[in-house]
Amino acid sequence: MINKMVEEQLISRGIKSEAVLEAMRNVPRHLFVPEHLRAYAYDDSPLPVASGQTISQPYIVAYMTEQLALVPGMKILEIGTGSGYQAAILAELKCDVYTIERIEELAVSAKKTLADLQFDNVNVKHGDGYSGWPSEAPFDAIIVTAAPGYIPEKLIEQLKDGGKMIIPVGELHSVQFLKMITKKDGIVASQDLLPVRFVPMVECVD
Repeated sequence: MINKMVEEQLISRGIKSEAVLEAMRNVPRHLFVPEHLRAYAYDDSPLPVASGQTISQPYIVAYMTEQLALVPGMKILEIGTGSGYQAAILAELKCDVYTIERIEELAVSAKKTLADLQFDNVNVKHGDGYSGWPSEAPFDAIIVTAAPGYIPEKLIEQLKDGGKMIIPVGELHSVQFLKMITKKDGIVASQDLLPVRFVPMVECVD
């Protein structure tokens, strides 16, 4: 099933990075979805996980990862750990991953799944994604897997000069766009990539 997913959902839609394709082949997606949904783990669709969140469809995971043009050893910040699947793909690419999840139940579960699969290059934190992870900044790349209504300034601040951030932006019931944010010589630029639909990125309130 996993090879069929890669061939029919990724390669046929233009995913070209051999490193990304190999990571998608190697990471067992079914272990990141609830047991009663594992028969659908390699389907071309998002799936629900705990606490009203979702695991993105395989194509979106591969597309967002490919757009960042990652190389081994990069330090990556992920906002929205969810089940941990995207973090596992980043870890499989031999990046150092720092991932933040607002919902404690998901953070605990993802940390266990990633540890069971021996992804020891992933650091999971329960916290507010809008704040990022300042003590570990700057990051070579940032990937955001929930949609804020605006681009959080603190995430831009934590992006290394020359780095990239991929982020869906837009309200829940309006058009969201996946954007590529680049930072070069202190100048921040934004490019729309494609329309998407993500769960909202919720700000933690004390």
